[in-house]
Amino acid sequence: MHVIKSMLIGLFFSQLLMAQEPITYQKPPQEILELIDIERAPSVIADSKKQNMLLIYRDQYKSIAELSEQELRLAGLRINPKTNIGSRTTYYNNIRLLTIADQQVSDIKGLPENPRIANLRWSNDERKVAFTHTTSSGVELWYANLDSLMAHRLTDPVLNANMGSVARWFKNDKSLLVKFLPDNRKPLIDADNAVPVGPTVSNSDGSKAQNRTYQDLLKNPNDEFNFEQLAHSELKEVSLKGKIKDWQPTAMYSSIDFSPNGKFVAVTQVKRPFSYLVPYRRFPQQTDLFKANGQRVSTINQVPLTEEIPKGFMAVRTGKRNLQWRADQPATMIWAEALDGGDPENQVSHRDEVFQLPAPFDGQPESLFKTVDRFIQVTWGDESHAIFYDYWWNTRQVRTSLFDPSNLDQPPKVLNERNYQDVYNDPGNYVTTQNKWGEDILLIDDNQVYLMGDGYTAEGQFPFIDQYHLSSGETSRLYQSAYTDRIEDLNDAIDLQNGQVLVRIESPTEYPNYYIRDIKNGTLTQITDFTNPFASIADIHKEVIKYPREDGLELSGTLYLPADYDFDTKPRLPMIMWAYPTEFKDKNSASQNTNNPNEFTYPYYGSMIYWVTQGYAVLDDASFPIVGEGDEEPNDSFIKQLVANGRAAIDALDDMGYIDRQRVAVAGHSYGAFMTANLLSHSDDYAAGIARSGAYNRTLTPFGFQAEERTYWEAPEIYYSMSPFMHADSMKHPLLLIHGEADNNSGTYPLQTERYFNALKGLGATARMVMLPKESHGYRAKESILHVIWEQHEWLEKYVKNK
Repeated sequence: MHVIKSMLIGLFFSQLLMAQEPITYQKPPQEILELIDIERAPSVIADSKKQNMLLIYRDQYKSIAELSEQELRLAGLRINPKTNIGSRTTYYNNIRLLTIADQQVSDIKGLPENPRIANLRWSNDERKVAFTHTTSSGVELWYANLDSLMAHRLTDPVLNANMGSVARWFKNDKSLLVKFLPDNRKPLIDADNAVPVGPTVSNSDGSKAQNRTYQDLLKNPNDEFNFEQLAHSELKEVSLKGKIKDWQPTAMYSSIDFSPNGKFVAVTQVKRPFSYLVPYRRFPQQTDLFKANGQRVSTINQVPLTEEIPKGFMAVRTGKRNLQWRADQPATMIWAEALDGGDPENQVSHRDEVFQLPAPFDGQPESLFKTVDRFIQVTWGDESHAIFYDYWWNTRQVRTSLFDPSNLDQPPKVLNERNYQDVYNDPGNYVTTQNKWGEDILLIDDNQVYLMGDGYTAEGQFPFIDQYHLSSGETSRLYQSAYTDRIEDLNDAIDLQNGQVLVRIESPTEYPNYYIRDIKNGTLTQITDFTNPFASIADIHKEVIKYPREDGLELSGTLYLPADYDFDTKPRLPMIMWAYPTEFKDKNSASQNTNNPNEFTYPYYGSMIYWVTQGYAVLDDASFPIVGEGDEEPNDSFIKQLVANGRAAIDALDDMGYIDRQRVAVAGHSYGAFMTANLLSHSDDYAAGIARSGAYNRTLTPFGFQAEERTYWEAPEIYYSMSPFMHADSMKHPLLLIHGEADNNSGTYPLQTERYFNALKGLGATARMVMLPKESHGYRAKESILHVIWEQHEWLEKYVKNK
């Protein structure tokens, strides 16, 4: 009996071990590898006058060693406690200057050795750029002089960059206001190994706190202590000569914002009590106003702990919110306050009211206007013209209104009201310019303003520039791109009065580069010359296809075929479909096409385009609209519409003769992973699927998810029917599950994938789970990315191509 028992135990453990696969990081085939391991073109930051561009360079990926550095996850922050900056910060390794007038590129001398550059910020005169450099022990402050092309270090590695806003220029550009580590910081507690002094207790007093499933929250008093130590900083003034002067004592400073004239500073700090339910941005806050010399003027706002707000996407807290400086005035604060108690269920004529209070901030606030729906922002202009925006998510409506700040008795004039998902009727964005304080305001020329739009139409994309007369309401088109074989993105206005516009032009095989377009004389001057790093796929076939869903809704997607595809014999290929569901409130918006075949083909790390080199057809960005019109919510028929979207794409490509419909894979990331699992459970249209970093059990996100406002208790049948976990017994197709072990996205806990895989395995489904050490919701380490692509390749080869 003892022998039999030992044999059974040994058999159990051998099966358990066989279920795990010891594996090191792998690499995909060479044709794919050479598309991943490339040298990136620089990112571009242009000054407001479009005289200079900063070219900033970075490595394509981080390393797994970088992601393995110490990390504390506290109150929604991820911090490297040794260096005192975000542990997931993207660093740049070089800065160069491009002079637009002559396209001259110059190196900046004196940059730190092995640069880890972040937090770049123009000076007010845009002749200097401040930035941080992260050393092995901390964060230093540097600046580069663009006249001398020299970089200079201003401080030792003693900055506190844990909560952003680490350095701001004084208006004279001779010094910066900087967050320093406090001298009296206490040693952090090793929370993982500390001996508890008691249990962690949370209370509910009967009030509703219906919050999304946030991650990286505080969990116990040790976390509270560590967060407070890491959040504390001192504010000091640092001159460009390196002189350091105390400005404000230690506090948990979050944001710093100078008034347009530079004479006042709004400083917001986080206060106690903390919360274990919400991230630090909803902790108590206090905003104080100071003079530029550090003298305190007043407290303009105090916000209590905000654990409880009404239900719904349009719910807001009561009290002052959206505090900001009025851009067209020297020192005037504005803010919004809810008129409906912050509760979208309350029926009122106006949702918000916006107030202003000028310096010296000791008078009564003045009402500027009220908004029918929820206030978004104001674009200020001259003394008699400004534009404000309000919107309502539930109806997808956005409203643009003109008002006269000098005559508040005159009611606002609605300029545009539309469904913001209706891209075909998007009037564009108002063009701004900078005023004497360097603030963005409306560009107004002889009572006329300008708009730049993306120009999506049923016939294609044709970006445009319009001129709108503020008095007559007449619109005239100044320019519309005529390209049908490339995209001309209207990046920014340089001098519209003289017709100068900064544009970016690309095609499927031409890497995006910047040009100056003269819309009056038609000239085009190239100012950058970035080369195409993906020349090996320059000859692949690319087209946008359109096809109907069973209910007549028009869908679209971008189809890629191998470079050597024979259109005469039309061999039927295995196919990969990549998609992400989007909710709409009307069929007209849902059917609009924003895919453009002229976009540069850029296979980023998560892309499926790589497999065109392996003989697959790829349908990228396939339309997956989920529509709920009128009183019907989109998710009321989620599964039915999901299956119909996918089947419509497969039917279309099958009818076109391109694909073998028995060898189709579906793949997605996040909500696309959720989509993938549902499709494999509720249809037989797919040979296999790939689901990355998804959520599969909606009862674990009971207070809403994605675009679902209803709670689990209000719509349990929706949460049940939409959860792949609840239908794991219906899974009949192989599913590859991939997830970062350090995912911080709301709702997509790694536990979601682990529990779903356990259910699939227990029910006998074919599945593989790959958990990526140190990775978050998006993957960063080169080792992880190469391995993910290898996993996907092996899965597709086994269960799709060679099915």
